[in-house]
Amino acid sequence: MKFKYLFHLSILFSLLLISSKILSQTTGSWQASKLTVEKLTKDRPEFNYSEEKVPSFILPDVLKTVDGWKVTNSDLWTNVRRQEILEMFRKNVFGRVPETPYQKNFKVVNIDKKALGGAATLKQVDITISASGKSLVIHLTLFTPNNAIKPSPAFLLIDNRGPANTDPLRKVKSEFWPVEEAIARGYGMAVFSNSDLDPDDFDDFKNGIHGLLDKTPRADDAWGTLAAWAWGASRCMDYLVTDKSIDKDKVAVVGHSRGGKTALWAGAEDTRFSMVVANESGAGGAALSRRRFGETIERINTAFPHWFCTNYKKYSNNENALPFDMHMLLALVAPRSLYVDCASEDLWGDPRGCYLSLYNAVPVFKLLGTNSDIQETMPPLNKQVVSGKVAFHIRDGVHNMLLKDWNWFMDFADISFR
Repeated sequence: MKFKYLFHLSILFSLLLISSKILSQTTGSWQASKLTVEKLTKDRPEFNYSEEKVPSFILPDVLKTVDGWKVTNSDLWTNVRRQEILEMFRKNVFGRVPETPYQKNFKVVNIDKKALGGAATLKQVDITISASGKSLVIHLTLFTPNNAIKPSPAFLLIDNRGPANTDPLRKVKSEFWPVEEAIARGYGMAVFSNSDLDPDDFDDFKNGIHGLLDKTPRADDAWGTLAAWAWGASRCMDYLVTDKSIDKDKVAVVGHSRGGKTALWAGAEDTRFSMVVANESGAGGAALSRRRFGETIERINTAFPHWFCTNYKKYSNNENALPFDMHMLLALVAPRSLYVDCASEDLWGDPRGCYLSLYNAVPVFKLLGTNSDIQETMPPLNKQVVSGKVAFHIRDGVHNMLLKDWNWFMDFADISFR
């Protein structure tokens, strides 16, 4: 009898412990699961997944110019500090686009005015880029709602997962690009494949848009593959601003993982994007490099040597030498709308580092009058935080982009666009 009592007591204690853990995740500041930390540390002991092992560091002041001037007004930000930061990222991270002349042509190759059972119009557009007798085609797919009484706001997805997730015929549907749900909420949905611009492998920059526009020899700050994809997003925007069914002042660029890094750079370089959504963008995206948590600069440069410019390799295992950190990349979106989000089991992408990056970018949004302000402590799991022109959430689950994420993106767009 005593054994039975103790057995039931131990079960009750375990249930209370589990309930307590769930409650703390959903009501208090998010904390990484100890089990997840232990598992990842065991699987990849050469990388840090523990907050206790994050080195101490001081972030560069986003509102202090290279010459030491404090930025106290929008003119000084726009004309001086923003240009300095852009140049830092062009020179040291993403690289700069060559000034090679090129020609651009739009051709609507297919149109279906009764797509999605009559709810939407489907357009498939070929964007042809030509230079020096060579050309490539960016295949843009666009759905717009038929019941709109005025031009629709839209999301442009940088697709890094392949056509199985973005079927224009909608025979195959994926949460990664939930067209039907977006159309029902009044949003246009556009997508292009990153591989149309450049293959996602190291080919010595011979193929894709690099093969058309690169000058030889390539400089140490020549653009990498992420910059090529971001450039492609802007060429899609070139078309979207001509389409009368789209509100050109309400277009969000969206990317997941490497696409999230790309979306941030596209939004930094091209201010026509009125919203930037960086979904689980991690290292080289929203995550602070100096934290050396999960994926690091050295690892990303080793695994993906084509993503960034050659100069970025100078900061492998040398993060404190960076004259910037990724909060300054996020600040380049201000005063437009910015959404950063993460997943609880994706510690490789450093959710806390992404949130702290957003937190340290907010002073620029505030300076520019967006009335944005967030707490330094992370929000609970599955709780969206919206303040002025910035938003954040960390949801349960693994590295992915789900309908749950998209619904929060659209909730934020409802506020920002309307």
